[in-house]
Amino acid sequence: MSDTEKSHKDPIIRVNNVRKIYMDSLPALDGVSLSVDHKEFVSIVGHSGAGKTTLLKMILAEEFPSEGEILFDNTNIYELKKKEMNKYRRRIGMVFQDFRLLPHKTAFENIAFAMEAAGRTDEEIESDVPHVLDLVDLGDKIWNFPQELSGGEKQRLAIARAIVNQPDLVIADEPTGNLDPVNTHDIVQILKKINDLGTTVILTTHNRGVVESLNHRVITMENGKIVRDDSHGRYVI
Repeated sequence: MSDTEKSHKDPIIRVNNVRKIYMDSLPALDGVSLSVDHKEFVSIVGHSGAGKTTLLKMILAEEFPSEGEILFDNTNIYELKKKEMNKYRRRIGMVFQDFRLLPHKTAFENIAFAMEAAGRTDEEIESDVPHVLDLVDLGDKIWNFPQELSGGEKQRLAIARAIVNQPDLVIADEPTGNLDPVNTHDIVQILKKINDLGTTVILTTHNRGVVESLNHRVITMENGKIVRDDSHGRYVI
């Protein structure tokens, strides 16, 4: 059995008793423990201020916990040196509610920029960008600028950028928050497709319909704690 096969028996992410306390405030995270398996699709729900965004920042090592640890493939991410941290973050693709596209670059250039930052070759860029745009049904928009795209198309472009370097994990933070129901459905289907192809997905959302259409695991947060962890798609707040 290969090391990869062995590691895939362990969770891709393990959060162990993480607390985060900002100065003079109640805990943003209060003893959070959870694990996420390879190829799993997990939705995290909760009201504003429940701790969802803080948890994502912890996983991305954008912030450090007051107590506890987070392991990614059994490695404590807070012990990584700078070079190792950069490699770690490249294993994660991020999708945001507000798209965060480069407005003066075309769809092709937005994705190429992410590939260049990861050290990919010109040949890989020429090959992979059209492929990933086809995957999100934007093959005919390759030379369009963001302002020429609809909201749903912008989010699909953002997803393409997040997955082009073949990350192990995609984190989608309220990706449908600014979209209408039709585009919301399309984005959810693309995330499901990415998951079906073998990428772990963590989704945060307020949208009950999204959660219940997925029929996957749902973690509910409240006041910095996990109060519910359902294996099949219940949205209870």
